[in-house]
Amino acid sequence: MRILRRIGLYAVLGLAALTFIYPFLWMASSTFKPREEFGSLALIPDHFTLDNYRTMWARAPFGRALLNSTMVATTITLAVLVFGSITAYAMARLSFRGRPVLNAATLAVLLVPGQLTLIPLYTLIVQLGWIDTYTALIAPYLFNATAILMLRQFFLQIPQSLIDAARMDGMSELRILFTIFWPLSKPVLSIVAIFTFMGSWNEVLWPLLVVRDQQLMTLPQLLTVFALGGGAGSVGVSLASAMVLVIPVVVAYAFLQRNFIESMAGAGIKG
Repeated sequence: MRILRRIGLYAVLGLAALTFIYPFLWMASSTFKPREEFGSLALIPDHFTLDNYRTMWARAPFGRALLNSTMVATTITLAVLVFGSITAYAMARLSFRGRPVLNAATLAVLLVPGQLTLIPLYTLIVQLGWIDTYTALIAPYLFNATAILMLRQFFLQIPQSLIDAARMDGMSELRILFTIFWPLSKPVLSIVAIFTFMGSWNEVLWPLLVVRDQQLMTLPQLLTVFALGGGAGSVGVSLASAMVLVIPVVVAYAFLQRNFIESMAGAGIKG
């Protein structure tokens, strides 16, 4: 009976996994199908073609948009890791006046929907003259309250004796952070990096507000403009554009998957 239950469980899990992964596999295979095969549910095209990708690259500067998205998402991710860990270290391990207020303010930021800050933030960007610049895409996301709180909670679990020993050796606070805390915090740093990269990579609304120059557009923004303007022309071209958007995120997750799972498992064990 135990073997039968396990087989049944694996069958259900396999069916659930197939339900989630099949649409993605169909989308990937359909990018290599000619127009007349889009109605087929088969995963292997009868007539393999790259015309959808050729049409996509010919109709809009997707190469430049891909570079823009990579630069913007990578810069934001690195900034969130560095600035967020510095802030989290100060909140977790340093004593200073106003620390409780800072903790409360960080929590309060999470309670405010991001849509409410769009108008004042856009007004500030206009007054600073940052419209149609990379700064407008990057500056509002240099700090992330969720990342700060996650890092702070992890830093609180590191023994104080390590910090005391490092201070006795004459190490500065920044050196303690980057040479002791960071190596011990790889799982939480990985999960913060994945979520930050995915969030900045998939952002559409904010770039639509602050960037109008096609040479500065990110990939999701250009895909949105491309689709709304009727530039896709066919389902295959639209699916090819979506695949270009998805692949970098999949690659980033593949590199950080081990630490991501360790972080999730550790959080579950510690409650």
